[in-house]
Amino acid sequence: VQLQASGGGLVQAGGSLRLSCAAFGGTFNRWTVAWFRQAPGKERAFVAAIFRSSGSTDYADAVKGRFTISRASAENAVYLQMNSLRPEDTAVYYCAASPSVIRSNTASKTAYGYWGQGTQVTVSS
Repeated sequence: VQLQASGGGLVQAGGSLRLSCAAFGGTFNRWTVAWFRQAPGKERAFVAAIFRSSGSTDYADAVKGRFTISRASAENAVYLQMNSLRPEDTAVYYCAASPSVIRSNTASKTAYGYWGQGTQVTVSS
């Protein structure tokens, strides 16, 4: 399975973007899929995840109430709707997936074996 992230761009503070993570070469509809982001000079950090079995979601505190992760099984894709964007949301956003992540480990980069190439999100003040 290969992942492709898209949808990034330049937006003003307070604006919205929707990122897409598409899977090719297989389906990830029963996998846990997550978004991470990496700002310049910082570690790659967890943003959100949608779980393989329950479809429940988890979010980093910094994005709760502003970002929504969802799955479109018919499209073999996962989306990240980002509203009320702030300059501190500026980063390269990566999608990641795994068929076997356990709930307690979803925020860990090492739990995911499949990664997309990243898409740049820039929020201007």
